[in-house]
Amino acid sequence: MNFSEDSLFLVTGGAGFIGSNLCEAILDMGLRVRCLDNLSTGKIENVEMFAHRNGYEFTEGDVRDLDTCLKAAEDADYVLHQAAWGSVPRSIAMPLLYEEINIKGTLNMLEASRQKGVKTFVYASSSSVYGDSPTLPKTEGNEGKLLSPYALTKRVDEEYARLYSSLYGLKTVGLRYFNVFGKRQNPDGAYAAVIPRFIKQLMCGETPLINGDGRQSRDFTYVKNVVQANLLAALAPDEASGEAFNIACGGREYLIDVYYSIAKALGVEREPEFGPDRAGDIKHSNADIGKAARLLGYAPEYDFERGLIEAIQWYKENL
Repeated sequence: MNFSEDSLFLVTGGAGFIGSNLCEAILDMGLRVRCLDNLSTGKIENVEMFAHRNGYEFTEGDVRDLDTCLKAAEDADYVLHQAAWGSVPRSIAMPLLYEEINIKGTLNMLEASRQKGVKTFVYASSSSVYGDSPTLPKTEGNEGKLLSPYALTKRVDEEYARLYSSLYGLKTVGLRYFNVFGKRQNPDGAYAAVIPRFIKQLMCGETPLINGDGRQSRDFTYVKNVVQANLLAALAPDEASGEAFNIACGGREYLIDVYYSIAKALGVEREPEFGPDRAGDIKHSNADIGKAARLLGYAPEYDFERGLIEAIQWYKENL
């Protein structure tokens, strides 16, 4: 990818799961990165290994504060905005907080990027914006009714980004992530994502709980595909500005099959427990990635199986 050698990336939420992987990839390219995080869900241990590397700086701060955003965006060429709170069930429990972080925080970063002359503002959206649409695969422009406050915040973010593109000429590119997994994803807590939770529980001799019957399907996407998408989006053509793109593998994995794949890889024979469906969850998710391929040049390098093997190996070495 042809970035100027003095390019500066601002990664918001840079101490989080996806953010830290982005910081690492940018540094590995020999480019500069400024990490902004308030450490509410991100962890300093996700980025402390970068502290000695040339071109890296860390700023502790909150995207809900406009002055913080303005300072962080100073001299930045590209903003990769990952700062947000995830989890559908947590958003149902805390809708006001999600409004503050996911909507106000994104608007602050859009405004800071506009004022500071950022070349491209890339931001994390979500497959949750498809809501109750039964259509598979999920295609941009064919969304249903939203099912959670989290989904609503991501839809609003997309609309603000579209306006900042059309009204102010800021190049904005939204990435609708589909069930991202990989190294540094937190396996702990009530709102942990399913793959790291399964891995840790099976490694620790616990019996994982599957919400529902296990026949729900997801387009699980390895984090290195997401990193690729962000970097491609930073160099997106003008015709991509104001648009949102599915970022996934384009496949479907049933949760029960994922469970058995992890158990087999770990050499564990244990049946899971089953519980009630989670409120706000969709039953099936599968992405059409054709638009991202056409306009961004996105072509995922990792299929589900390859990504899962690499992720499991990382947890074996780091848990």
